[in-house]
Amino acid sequence: MSNRRLGTWFALGGGLIFALAATAVMAESHARIVRLSDIQGNVEIDRNSGQGFEKASVNMPLVEGMKLSAKSDARAEVEFEDGSTVRITPNTKIEFTALSLQDSGAKVSTITLTQGLAYFDYTAKQKDNVFTVLFKDEKVRPEESVRFRVKLEEATASVAVFNGELNLEGLSGPVQVGKNKSASFDLANGNKSMLAKNIEEEPFDGWDKEQAKYQKEYASKGSYRDYPYSYGVSDLNYYGNYYNVPGYGMMWQPYFAGMGWDPFMDGSWMFYPGVGYTWVSAYPWGWMPYRYGAWNFVPGYGWMWAPGGFGGGWATVVRVTNPPTRFRPPAPPVRGTATVAVGRPATSTFAPSRLTVHNDSAGLGVPRGAVSNMSKVSRQVQTAGTATIHPAPARTPAMTPPSGANPGGSHASMGGSHPSSGGGHMNAGGGGRMSTGGGGHASAPSRPH
Repeated sequence: MSNRRLGTWFALGGGLIFALAATAVMAESHARIVRLSDIQGNVEIDRNSGQGFEKASVNMPLVEGMKLSAKSDARAEVEFEDGSTVRITPNTKIEFTALSLQDSGAKVSTITLTQGLAYFDYTAKQKDNVFTVLFKDEKVRPEESVRFRVKLEEATASVAVFNGELNLEGLSGPVQVGKNKSASFDLANGNKSMLAKNIEEEPFDGWDKEQAKYQKEYASKGSYRDYPYSYGVSDLNYYGNYYNVPGYGMMWQPYFAGMGWDPFMDGSWMFYPGVGYTWVSAYPWGWMPYRYGAWNFVPGYGWMWAPGGFGGGWATVVRVTNPPTRFRPPAPPVRGTATVAVGRPATSTFAPSRLTVHNDSAGLGVPRGAVSNMSKVSRQVQTAGTATIHPAPARTPAMTPPSGANPGGSHASMGGSHPSSGGGHMNAGGGGRMSTGGGGHASAPSRPH
């Protein structure tokens, strides 16, 4: 068994007790946790721990009072329980002024933009939720689903609405902005506003649109429908597949997960004030499978995740059942507050011009949406052990296509054929195994481990 495994069975028991206690504390305080769902470039976070800003990692839990900062080469996305998102661009800072749960069950989210350009995609799934965006004495509180952006500069600010409509309240009085319209504010003149019947294009509008399309496209592709939350579902459907396994029920498994892989090979233990250490997975899909349900080792198939346990609250480390012999489950550090990395750290998800996918990688390093035929790539890796992908990077200022990249799109090659579904071009070699499927329902993996 690999020496990258952590802890002991005794430590797992302690970790689970700790997780239950931490969950109980959070439930009592009505605290909420949202997900840092995507990182590209140098993104920093202030966890309100007195340590100031530090390097952020994908899948970090975000709670009230935390601050997020994207440097000049970076961008990031935050995903809320209902699938609403906030996306920040280079040189942008936001603060989670409020993330709480009312006695009625309504969720209160207040995001303060202190610098830069941010995109907001609000989904009004629960009518009594309160979602507020603050910037320079202006307040946005949408009541219906809406997608908009806010740009804050030293002397001016602007709001543009792509879908839906917004009502703003501020120093100069109420302002209504409809679809495909915008409003600007003179911050040096009492926030005096001016309406426009059009939207001036910004360099990152295309990136925001691509991410919104990814979320919408993959949110409904999986065969499992019983999730009470939406955050992380699109990534589960993109990076893996569901199987109805006899004796286990509906299970999920990531692509590129061979016999040498286990769910805790790559990630970090991160300390949160008032809660303690929490496991943060490095995998791009690694949110819900580490907050709810349980990981199972299924004979003949390998590690698979069983969805469930949503009513028990958010967990700092998820359960492990039916582990293989000699498997050592993860255990949090006994003391201290320093971040403890395990295996390979989470990587930036800028799409490279060339990416080799290995068996046992479980999708680590594969940018979301970079390859549109993941099931075909998985079959290539199942047969040959590796696949070299040439995805087409998004054409935005912070992600200029490298020399030699295909600027017009990417394509897939399977033994000389060119599927119409698109994706990444790949060459293969080696030997290995991977489950097949494309985000749909399957009775069981077609080839056991």
